[in-house]
Amino acid sequence: MGAPNTELIGVDAAFPQTQAATAAVSVATRFYSPALLHHCFRSYLWAAKYGAAHGIAFDEELLYVSAMLHDLGLTDAFDTHRVPFEESGGNLAWVFGVAAGWPVERAARAEEIIVLHMRPDVCAADDPESHLLQVATSWDVAGRRPEEFPAELRAWMLARHPRQGFGDEFIASFEDQARRKPDSAAAASIANNGARRIRANPLDG
Repeated sequence: MGAPNTELIGVDAAFPQTQAATAAVSVATRFYSPALLHHCFRSYLWAAKYGAAHGIAFDEELLYVSAMLHDLGLTDAFDTHRVPFEESGGNLAWVFGVAAGWPVERAARAEEIIVLHMRPDVCAADDPESHLLQVATSWDVAGRRPEEFPAELRAWMLARHPRQGFGDEFIASFEDQARRKPDSAAAASIANNGARRIRANPLDG
């Protein structure tokens, strides 16, 4: 495949290379399935592209670490029968950030971003990283805002980070969350035809 159209993509192909960013990839690679791992990579890149297109300044390391860790609460190692997956993932991100040497306030931001990605939309002016992760994950999971992500960008992204049955795997995870945690955001998504929206995602077309 030829070199990507970087003007269209709007972001460098490279990810942040800080110590915390590298450690987050190690954690993600250890605990995610291939489909979830590539979803997290795509989530950061979609977010960065959208941010660049809309002139939204953001903390690259903070967004990247949050994107890489945001679904850890869906994994067998870190799932809990009592706590919604985004809250489990947020708690883990706080522990990760502190262990990585971040100030407590910065670790708390990663926790907040991960929790908020499953909440009602956050304004970019109030919280750019949470807004960007919301936009990116809702697009990658359920095809929201397709007009923001043109065909050439989609082709480049999927060649770099393929879906690998992501939609079906994610539906199964959310349906499992809904059965065990009926008051969770995942349960609300399933009750609101979430599985249908995921199956209709143009990225899987």
